Amino acid sequence: MIINHNFKEMEQLKQELSFYKRFVSLLPFSFTYTDPDLRMELIKNEVQTVNLIKNSTAKNRELKITPTPIIPFEEIEIFLNEILDVVPHHIVFINSKGIVTLCNAQAAIDLHVDRESVIGKHVRELLQIPDEQIKMLETLRTGKPIVNQEILDKNYGIINTRLIKNSEGRLERVVGVFRFLNHIKEAEKQTLASRIAAGIAHEIRNPLTTVRGYLQLLQGRVDEETAEMFQSLLIPEIDRANKIITDFLRVSKPGTVKSEVLEVKDFFIHYLGHFLNSDALLHNVNITYKISEASANSFFIGDREELFQVFSNLYRNSLQARDDSTMDITISTELIGSTIFIEFFDNGVGIAPNLLQHVFDPFFTTKDEGTGLGLSVSKKIIENYHGTMSVESSPLGTRFLIYLPVYTGKVPL
Repeated sequence: MIINHNFKEMEQLKQELSFYKRFVSLLPFSFTYTDPDLRMELIKNEVQTVNLIKNSTAKNRELKITPTPIIPFEEIEIFLNEILDVVPHHIVFINSKGIVTLCNAQAAIDLHVDRESVIGKHVRELLQIPDEQIKMLETLRTGKPIVNQEILDKNYGIINTRLIKNSEGRLERVVGVFRFLNHIKEAEKQTLASRIAAGIAHEIRNPLTTVRGYLQLLQGRVDEETAEMFQSLLIPEIDRANKIITDFLRVSKPGTVKSEVLEVKDFFIHYLGHFLNSDALLHNVNITYKISEASANSFFIGDREELFQVFSNLYRNSLQARDDSTMDITISTELIGSTIFIEFFDNGVGIAPNLLQHVFDPFFTTKDEGTGLGLSVSKKIIENYHGTMSVESSPLGTRFLIYLPVYTGKVPL
């Protein structure tokens, strides 16, 4: 098994190497790149000729680009732009005056800017920090590249800069490659907060369970009016608090995943439909099931009760979003490659755009009653089965989109 794993890694490395060689050969300009750490030099003299020199004696890391007279450097950037848009890090080019000449898509997204508006502007307008904190400007001033330097300002991450010179040694561009780590830092904060909150919730639940037990014990020892208050008010409120804590712990801590093979048609028509259809009659709701022929006999992994909770939560949310007209709900499934796509659509009033991004946040709710944990728990359940859940909404209704992987193993008899 280890030999086979290593063979696959070697094949992958060969494919990646072939990819890079082909990419370099297609670049419409000549260049020389030297790396003193690796003691290697890459030279491209002609459009199709690439030479790699080992044991280079170069002392500085630099890239010299020689555009042909037909292709100005600006056109080279246009060529590179589409390629760099697929890189998941920030890549920015500036000229000798600090003006942004290239900004890839990821940088624009994370920095919340329209990149067309920052091209031609000074880099400080893109980064929104003082000039003395901008490492690309430091490289421009000193002529020295920066290697894997940690940045601790409002944009946390790792910065690398490079100098691009032409064949005459004149500086053409400073390239900045920034590994944006704000989301990782925020995730670490949220993880820590979740652990603390989960610990507090667990400690609260223990005394609540004790109090509930004593209330049940005292029910038979108090007068009828007090016993009724225990039964109708105090014990139900403790149970409600316990349920909130249980739901919260389910969101904040990884759950134990039950493995059960479910058939699409059987689950949605015979199991889920059996429960939802009865309630729909009571509330004057029309539920339509559109199970595609391709997906009907497909299988997926899940737990019936947990997945019922997911769609029950969506159903209750739809009821609360209904207007004066008849509520129509459509549950549809499609087979897309190795994924089962499930759509839950209602024709309710929709979710306001400014609230849409928060619907899966724990404790977020616009209702007078409710914990705001229903959708958080639902999303967690889907993710526990390696699926995804998202939402779209408009004044015409709300659409929940769920993707679950198809189960391709042996179906138990």
